[in-house]
Amino acid sequence: MPKIKTSRSAAKRFSTTGSGKFRRRRQNLRHILTKKDAKRRARLGKGALVDSANLKSVKRLMPYA
Repeated sequence: MPKIKTSRSAAKRFSTTGSGKFRRRRQNLRHILTKKDAKRRARLGKGALVDSANLKSVKRLMPYA
């Protein structure tokens, strides 16, 4: 039985925590930052966890994580 390939794009976007959950970055922090206030930019700079609705698809993309 051959090994399953990991999606390289998903491997670059997600990382696993110690408890096995998936960590991700937040969107909307790349450009047009002048209209976003500092509080919003600080919140977007922090990471977040993948929610339960998308967890199954992320696990499928990263079988060995």
